[in-house]
Amino acid sequence: MDKTRVKEMHSFWERNETNQSSPSKKPKPPKPQNAMTIAVSSRALFNMDLEQEIYEQQGMEAYLSYQFQHETEPFTPGPAFSFIKAVEAVNAKLRELYPDSEELFDVVLMTSNHANVGLRLINSINHHQLFIERFCMTGGKSPIGYLKAYHTNLYLSADSMKVREAIEQGIAAATVFSPGKITEVPETQLRVAFDGDAVLFSDESERIYKAHGLDKFFEHEKAHENKPLDHGPLKGFLEALGKLQQKFYAKGQRMDCPIRTYLVTARSAASSGTRALKTLRSWGLEIDEALFLAGAPKGPMLEKIKPHIFFDDQMFHVEGAAELGTVAAHVPYGIAQRFPSGKDVKKNVSFKHPE
Repeated sequence: MDKTRVKEMHSFWERNETNQSSPSKKPKPPKPQNAMTIAVSSRALFNMDLEQEIYEQQGMEAYLSYQFQHETEPFTPGPAFSFIKAVEAVNAKLRELYPDSEELFDVVLMTSNHANVGLRLINSINHHQLFIERFCMTGGKSPIGYLKAYHTNLYLSADSMKVREAIEQGIAAATVFSPGKITEVPETQLRVAFDGDAVLFSDESERIYKAHGLDKFFEHEKAHENKPLDHGPLKGFLEALGKLQQKFYAKGQRMDCPIRTYLVTARSAASSGTRALKTLRSWGLEIDEALFLAGAPKGPMLEKIKPHIFFDDQMFHVEGAAELGTVAAHVPYGIAQRFPSGKDVKKNVSFKHPE
């Protein structure tokens, strides 16, 4: 190849790399080790109720055939859709402030679906203008073994058994449920709400309450208010959110930060709230808003907050939040799991289901 041709090719690639930063081009995904990775299943991201019904009533071959015949028809949004859209809005603002930084959210579609369903999933992602470049399709096998390889910070699924397996492997995970009604959520600010015990914190205090009652719980918390609680399964996710929030604070955007976090707990402020707040402080973590409800229902408060997602370890609170329009996610961790509600059992599905 002559020198003139080589120069022309170098010029072409330089122009192409320059165009990658153009608003009309999709940005490159960050390296997994630098990003905050959210793995989301296909049934959490999209509404696949009809397809699930076909699978359950007619079997896998009918399911795959239906997906193939309808692969140009995009799926409608599922329970995690608005959360992922808000995540992408945060990424857009991070790229404006830090054009060369790879400290961003990275979304991976983690699904046990067969590759034959891949085209419909790709078409749906493009239709809804989502930026999801990484796929993991395991053809009927559980995808949980891949989560650590993807440096996953949070796994969202509609399959409670897969979520339990992920938590057992030390990965922050939750089962996402569709709300009973559609509530509009903010498009410019990612809002994430957490329960405290057995979600951000360990279930140490909840065990005292279950075993000895409310009075002993208050006594225990008062006696240990200066001893930080151990971490729960979603502490690392809050930590990752806080790291991204600090990037906005560094640019003077604390009051206009596009990420906002909430602690929504059944604890009472005067009797047991001190230990919760001191624990967060000992971890070097901040929470933007703390709501101590002293046992009152969480649903009405969440209806006012309008979070994109709410994490709780008890199905009672998850169901109450979902009925009032909040996308709620169940964290199957701690002593409360010994007493699952009827709805929790009913909604369990096996690894054989495409997810």
